[in-house]
Amino acid sequence: MRVTHFGHSCLLVETAAARVLLDPGVFSHGFEELQDLDAVVITHAHPDHVDVERLESLLEANDGAQLRAEPATAASLTESGIGARPLHPGEHVELAGVRIEAAGGRHAVIHADIPRIGNVGVLLSAEGEPTLFHPGDSYETVPAGVDVLAVPIAAPWAALKETVEFVRAAGAATGLVIHEGVLSAPGRAVYGNQVRTLGGLDLREPQGTTPLEF
Repeated sequence: MRVTHFGHSCLLVETAAARVLLDPGVFSHGFEELQDLDAVVITHAHPDHVDVERLESLLEANDGAQLRAEPATAASLTESGIGARPLHPGEHVELAGVRIEAAGGRHAVIHADIPRIGNVGVLLSAEGEPTLFHPGDSYETVPAGVDVLAVPIAAPWAALKETVEFVRAAGAATGLVIHEGVLSAPGRAVYGNQVRTLGGLDLREPQGTTPLEF
């Protein structure tokens, strides 16, 4: 499995047969140039996870790609003219030899005064390759059998103590930093080092858009 980070929560996951793009949002750059995608998957409706304007042009350049999204997000995208199929919690789809499974259902609490929206974590697996979990914006659900964990290290909804417990619960051997777009470089290093030390995770720091091999 090869994973390319386009900033913040946007990942291109490539298996032997499939190319799946996750969460192309407004803090991410370079994904709009991708071609030959098999699927685009969106965990929830926040702009840092879905840039509607660039999503439309991306899909035009990838005519055969399926667009799957958290159900309320899919409905909103469809209403705006971008056809999306819902990906419900507990549901899975098989596409080009890769299994895409949705977990969870709710965004993490930001503040008691802010209503919670839908969020689906995405589990990607393919025969003979490691299983990757991208949680979107929630630590509530951790599926079994995760080999590679995408770790949101900083967000208005997260605290370091929660991040560490999420990493420990997942029990993955390796991981990579995501959801770092709100951090400075020194802040990113601080959070990453704490997650490695306390979480016991081989946490990798993506370097630009250089792919990581897992």
